[in-house]
Amino acid sequence: MSERRAFWIVLDSVGAGALPDAAAFGDAGADTLGHVAEAVGGLRLPQLERLGLGNAHRIRGVPPAAVPAAWTGRMAERSPAKDTTTGHWELAGVPNDRPFPTFPDGFPPEIVEPFVRRTGRGVLGNKAASGTQILEELGAEHLATGKWILYTSADSVFQVAAHTGVVPLSELYRGCAIAREILDPFHVGRVIARPFEGEPGSFRRTYDRRDYALPPPRPTVLEALAGAGWPVVGVGKIHDIFAGRGVTESIHTEGNDDGCRRVIELARAVGRGLVFVNLVDFDMTYGHRNDAAGYARALEAFDGHLGMLLGVLRPGDLLLITADHGCDPTTPGTDHTREYVPVVGLVAGGGPGGDLGTRDSFADVGATVAEFFGVPGTGHGVSFLGRLRGA
Repeated sequence: MSERRAFWIVLDSVGAGALPDAAAFGDAGADTLGHVAEAVGGLRLPQLERLGLGNAHRIRGVPPAAVPAAWTGRMAERSPAKDTTTGHWELAGVPNDRPFPTFPDGFPPEIVEPFVRRTGRGVLGNKAASGTQILEELGAEHLATGKWILYTSADSVFQVAAHTGVVPLSELYRGCAIAREILDPFHVGRVIARPFEGEPGSFRRTYDRRDYALPPPRPTVLEALAGAGWPVVGVGKIHDIFAGRGVTESIHTEGNDDGCRRVIELARAVGRGLVFVNLVDFDMTYGHRNDAAGYARALEAFDGHLGMLLGVLRPGDLLLITADHGCDPTTPGTDHTREYVPVVGLVAGGGPGGDLGTRDSFADVGATVAEFFGVPGTGHGVSFLGRLRGA
């Protein structure tokens, strides 16, 4: 088997303009990249500019490249959703035509009561809320009572927050695993363990978050790769998003910078296979907190890491950079936004890039990965590998 290597980077929530149906999701006019750039007077992304990101989407400070070094475009999400799980599944070749249920008024008794009974702790909250705001609202009461802080969002998520000084991580994880069992019949997308630390007025969420997702409804391209003997290294929350399906090794990370460093280390060391990374800080730390300036700094920091990664790629390596949904920090709400996502692709050592246009599905990325490694696709998506190879 040849020594093919691919590096697939998901910039969590870095959307590129509202999809035609965005108004139906409450997201008319959303544009994460465009609005972040406007909010700070322009972005400085020399690596992404050289690759051609500005050719795919209008971004202040990132003009189109005369001769882009990569192939760039935008992709529409076929699945009727805007959540992390659905976005990643579609990227990996499995669109989700059955929307996950959401709970804007909190979870019903048939979910909450068995969770309380089986975990031995009561709950506070049980409503849709921002993760940082609910800690400010209920954190002190949690310290006093030991009850779980339970909340949700516009996504299909059952989020359980607990202070590390009150509830050991092992108990929080066990409680979330119990919740996952309870929620499976309800088709809830994810249970998320949200540990935090600190004192009232200065609570901080830690990087010990863990996601408990439903498994994909059908095999993804990751499972095709693993089944054919290719290593699939998940960096960040990739293992959690796919419930471990098709991931042969998982590396925990503590934010974007750590994730980028791990990928660069892997690019120097691994001999073959796929390295698949999610960079969560864009979404978790900046998008959901309406912090456009922080979002801009994170994009510029990623661009610096990207320069180092490009310097250690080997001829023939495949590099793909994309996103899973939007989370426009300039909008009034704090939830994800229904957007196109950018796609940047190249084969190291190849010729100049060009225009991939507007793709009909995120699954085009999964189809491209499948063709690169010579494994069967999922039946969804159209590969653009030929373009990257200059065919």
